[in-house]
Amino acid sequence: MRGLDYKWVEALEAVVVQESFERAAQALFISQSAVSQRIKQLENFLAKPVLIREQPPRLTTAGKKLMGLYHRVQLLESEVLPELTNQPNQRPVRIFIATNADSLATWLLPALAPIMQERKVEFNLSVDIEARTIEKLKKGEVTGAISLEPEPIPGCVSQYLGRMDYVCVANPEFAKRYFSKGVTRHTLKHAPAVSFDQYDEMHQMFLKQHFNLSPEVITQHRVASSEAFVNLALLGVAYCLIPRLQIAKELEQGRLVDLMPGFLLSFQIYWHHWQLETGLLQEITQAIVDYSSAQLPK
Repeated sequence: MRGLDYKWVEALEAVVVQESFERAAQALFISQSAVSQRIKQLENFLAKPVLIREQPPRLTTAGKKLMGLYHRVQLLESEVLPELTNQPNQRPVRIFIATNADSLATWLLPALAPIMQERKVEFNLSVDIEARTIEKLKKGEVTGAISLEPEPIPGCVSQYLGRMDYVCVANPEFAKRYFSKGVTRHTLKHAPAVSFDQYDEMHQMFLKQHFNLSPEVITQHRVASSEAFVNLALLGVAYCLIPRLQIAKELEQGRLVDLMPGFLLSFQIYWHHWQLETGLLQEITQAIVDYSSAQLPK
């Protein structure tokens, strides 16, 4: 039986990255019909579709798993081939990481910066809420994920990074307008808020557990950006739950005020990665663990 031909998978990746068969052919220096033929051969080999042929093309579940395998093979090659051939890598090594928006906006980039500067690497950082990032690791879409889930999935390791402490803040004018009598169930009903998306469990927990309030009865903007949360609070159009680490300067300057002094909504975060790591992947894990240990409370 003929094994998996990685030229087929290379064509699949090119179509997804380039978002068209035509541009994929140009990137691979082959004809468009050759790209189509390679993907058909791949689907015949697996006896299932790997690509949803719409604009832009999207991977099926099988295609995502296959892409995860391909990225692992590329990583292994990047470690082994230079040693065997005595030739340096010509292309950057691609690393796929799933992260929550708040880690990306605070400590993750400084943690990875030395590796970006010193190694020939290309990071692809996908952003999702903390509860869903580990799903990307399960599907093989990423090589590591920052998650709230402490238990590792099979074949992976979970390492505790620290605590993310969230404070409820607004600018002084907003606080005076909506919360002059304090943050209560009644005042929260009338104050616009911000959440990441409809699956933002953090804001739902804040309202339900502490105020017995349903998210459906409040005005709630949805913005999938941690930096936008801060800007909206500074603009005085909403109150937000924001990591203290992210707004220490704004709180010190009085541009934002803590609406509930002494209150923290805290979450423990973990770094999930493959069990057997060497070389670059090991460096990335060490950088993430070391930097988060210095920046995040335990």
